[in-house]
Amino acid sequence: MNLSIKNAPEHVVMGLRRRAARHHRSLQGELLAIVEAAAREDQIASPEQVLAEVRRLGLETPSESAAILRAARDSR
Repeated sequence: MNLSIKNAPEHVVMGLRRRAARHHRSLQGELLAIVEAAAREDQIASPEQVLAEVRRLGLETPSESAAILRAARDSR
């Protein structure tokens, strides 16, 4: 599928070009990565994904985990 953004302000385009360069991607590749990340944010995490994230963050107490989950829930 093709998507198109028209009349993007120059400062936005330049910021996206800099971001793409930092990530060693083309502008199109960077835009696709941003859109894919945004689409993933709307998916509900499985218990396995939550556990993997807790381990990745190095959380050790239930209160730390609860605070992160509460913040994620409240941001929706």
